[in-house]
Amino acid sequence: MRKELEVILNSTHDAMIAVNKYGVITLFNKAAEKLTGINKEYALNREVKKVILNTRLNHILETGDFELNRKQDLGNIKIITNRMPVINEKGEIIGAVAVFRDITDIKELASQVTNLKEVQSMLEAIFYSTQDAISVVDQNGINLMINPAYTKLTGLSEKDIIGKIATADIAEGESIHLKVLETKKKIKNAKMKVGPMGKEVIATAAPIIVDNELRGSVGVLHDLSDIVKATNELKLAKKIIRSLEAKYTFEDIVGENKLLKNAIEKARKAAKVPATVLLRGESGTGKELFAHAIHNESDRKFNQFIKVNCAAISESLLESELFGYEEGAFTGAKKGGKKGLFEQASGGTIFLDEIGEVSPNIQVKLLRVLQEKEIIRVGATKPIDINVRIIGATNMDLEKAVKESRFREDLYYRLNVLPIHIPALRYRKEDLQDLVYNSIRKLNQEYGRAIVEISNLALDILSLHDWPGNVRELENVIGRSIINMKVNENKIERRHLPKITEKYIEKKQFLNNDEFTSQKTPESLKTILENKEKEYLTYILNKFKGNKTKAAKVLDISIRSLYYKLEKYKII
Repeated sequence: MRKELEVILNSTHDAMIAVNKYGVITLFNKAAEKLTGINKEYALNREVKKVILNTRLNHILETGDFELNRKQDLGNIKIITNRMPVINEKGEIIGAVAVFRDITDIKELASQVTNLKEVQSMLEAIFYSTQDAISVVDQNGINLMINPAYTKLTGLSEKDIIGKIATADIAEGESIHLKVLETKKKIKNAKMKVGPMGKEVIATAAPIIVDNELRGSVGVLHDLSDIVKATNELKLAKKIIRSLEAKYTFEDIVGENKLLKNAIEKARKAAKVPATVLLRGESGTGKELFAHAIHNESDRKFNQFIKVNCAAISESLLESELFGYEEGAFTGAKKGGKKGLFEQASGGTIFLDEIGEVSPNIQVKLLRVLQEKEIIRVGATKPIDINVRIIGATNMDLEKAVKESRFREDLYYRLNVLPIHIPALRYRKEDLQDLVYNSIRKLNQEYGRAIVEISNLALDILSLHDWPGNVRELENVIGRSIINMKVNENKIERRHLPKITEKYIEKKQFLNNDEFTSQKTPESLKTILENKEKEYLTYILNKFKGNKTKAAKVLDISIRSLYYKLEKYKII
């Protein structure tokens, strides 16, 4: 029974600390370790007031009071905690228990318990305080236990459930308890309907193993309608927050590619100085992501971050939006005039996306901002001092535009103080898998899905594509793949992928020739393609007698990408 109780505690999402009547810690589970940062071995058998400095469990022991739903700071996080006494059959206080959770992130917990009698008393207190609906069945699939949260969620009482088979609560779907008993493996995020009202829930269950013997299963139910409501509320909150501040940090930039790491390192350094930054890279490589991250890493992070897509706004409107206008400056001008985005962003950062597309007239005004740190509103003559960090971004060849007199040379030099080149996805294919799973996680939240993986074949097919639209195109493809999946599917297979490339078929035929079919030990597609790439790079380099500039030009890649590949394959 003791082991079963331990497994039950392991299946809830609350952190727990319990003390005996002397204030000595007898229970300190793994979730408590994670949230407090205190090692369980250190905490157990010590006085709680010496382990948790602001503990109130001693107060509970002295008074016998209940403290429910109390907000509290715990290090860098905020928790909601319930504290209650543990009382024996004689009405004596024999201990106290605190059950708490991170407000923003529910942790998985596992627990260690010592005294069986105290554990039984604590379990009852925990069952009444936890918000998770829990049910337990034995090795034959017969229901042993349910808690009040389970009754509240399903509408089923102990009389309806205890002693009956695990399917007794199911209105639609399969019993996860019976699946666990059959496979001896944990089942996660199974959708089903339970109770007389057909309540839609997400269920997770795990086997109870005692001395390597299957003794039953414990399951946790979550109300799907609550999850959907919370998700919608979170989306709304995020939308409001994102309208006020930069939403990404460097931790949101996914990838281990050397070129990308170099770009991140330069961006981190750029964040520490007020100099103008110019983000260079193809469309969809993540220039806006870098701009957000630079702002959030800088000392301006608590001030305004404003994004302007210079290519999406007409010249006349862009001028008044950027620099503002005086009353009567033009027909329809707002009474009292209007502050421009540069004034609104003063003290913060303004991100000028597609800056290469601005007209010559606006280029002159931007040059004034960069040189004099001031703007003049449309229709005004008096300059206004501003303190703005400018981050520009473009996929245009600015050097060529300068030569063709489409972009001012003096403005180019003012913008190009800290250039950061963000590599295209085709030059960092090794990051593809991480990017795919990052997209899956984001789209799961957006679409309300529970996709957990992608097949190796599907990944291989994606790796054969050149991704001219870069990460933006990849996210689009993953999104379309998820839309192509059935609701009960959680793995992206080849059949779900949209027709993104014909090169896969060509390369498949190429790999079917005698050179490869004669191999005794088949190799992965990635290995075959890398060997061929290395062979061709060596051939081209030899052909041009080691001249890397000519080799890069013939290969139609940048000299930096060529150096990366030569280093990767140890050719030189």
